[in-house]
Amino acid sequence: QAARDLVAAGVDLILFAGGDGTARDVLDAVGEAVPVIGVPAGVKIHSAVYATTPAAAGDLVALYLHERPAAVRLREAEVMDIDEEAFRGGRVSARLYGYLRVPYVRGLTQSAKAGNVAGEEGALEEIANEVVAAMEPGALYIVGPGTTTRAILQRLGLPKTLLGVDAVADGRLVGRDLDEHGLLDLLARYPRAFIVVTAIGGQGHIFGRGNQQISPAVIRRVGPANVIVVATQTKLLSLEGRPLLVDTGDPALDAELSGYVKVVTALDRRTMYRVGVDAGALPAAAS
Repeated sequence: QAARDLVAAGVDLILFAGGDGTARDVLDAVGEAVPVIGVPAGVKIHSAVYATTPAAAGDLVALYLHERPAAVRLREAEVMDIDEEAFRGGRVSARLYGYLRVPYVRGLTQSAKAGNVAGEEGALEEIANEVVAAMEPGALYIVGPGTTTRAILQRLGLPKTLLGVDAVADGRLVGRDLDEHGLLDLLARYPRAFIVVTAIGGQGHIFGRGNQQISPAVIRRVGPANVIVVATQTKLLSLEGRPLLVDTGDPALDAELSGYVKVVTALDRRTMYRVGVDAGALPAAAS
């Protein structure tokens, strides 16, 4: 109702915070009547109506309303959510629910999450074989959500929580669907540990989207050097040259995680890829 009232009041832009469910509510209330910008605050974010970070949302608002409106174009952005029927069948599939008009600046606005492309089973199997072959005896492996990381646990013959964080050690599952406290409890028992995460295709987040359980405290305890990033070449290509992103909520840790990372993309193959704290530089002034 608040969104409907804002439309009736004739506002130029609606800023809202939340996740995919909130985006669906805004779509129901606003449609394409008024442009919107989402501030990412939910666990599930597959929609393209959100800025890449809360700070990027502020930059986008300033650009659109005040500084460089000529450099900002409106686009129809997808509102998506998890296909619950597919999820019950063991697949993560984002379903399209509609479109909202969103100011778009590359690097400040998210793309819709790109799922794994059909026919990539071989690439996922190679990634899984590579990670499993390198696992150290006695070490804890914290495995983030996603179908790419699921292949690793399948290689071990273990179940995977698709949207959650699991942990394995010595080929055994030692924790399922863990929260931050569960992860820290495990880390107290394992002096050496690794974190395995995948990039969100089309957006590029490796921390801060859908895996908030892997908190700054968890990452610091494991150590940035022991973060293993896995992704298929197709997923990296979907970023169209944009960097991988970190948004842990700890600016100092984000800076520590930035730079270049080796991404496991196949058997005996790693790709050096840039990790950025920010979503990208502001566009140059229009001349």
